[in-house]
Amino acid sequence: MTTTNTMLATPQLATGQARLQLALNVTDLEAAIGFYEKLFDTPVTKRRDGYANFAIANPPLKLVLFENTEGATINHLGVEVSSSLEVEAATRRLNDEGLEPTAEEGVTCCHALQDKAWVTDPDGAPWEVYTVLADADTTAMEHASGCGPGCC
Repeated sequence: MTTTNTMLATPQLATGQARLQLALNVTDLEAAIGFYEKLFDTPVTKRRDGYANFAIANPPLKLVLFENTEGATINHLGVEVSSSLEVEAATRRLNDEGLEPTAEEGVTCCHALQDKAWVTDPDGAPWEVYTVLADADTTAMEHASGCGPGCC
């Protein structure tokens, strides 16, 4: 498979704004990209081998696709925020609520440098609150939480 290195300008979040992230496992990345481009009338924002993401304006959604043998399953869920300060505030709030978040600063995940905090719902679904600090060429999963085959 040839590496596709597509990256469009990602719509930036305004301070205090957030968007829901949905990370899905798909069995055929090309077919999934075609489907979601049509469904949301939005081109893919970032594309790498086995990985693609969309920054959808309406509804505000970061859709992440991981090519995997287990399609039609959720990889993880997240809330993208506009700054590291918002990640820190969310980490404090989640800790105050007794959810025991795992905070990570400057981790490379999903072809991006990020600050984030992880929590797990009662059924084991991983959720992250994160901000993207910079783009990265690698998909390195250098995070402590070990959320599974994808990381962001």
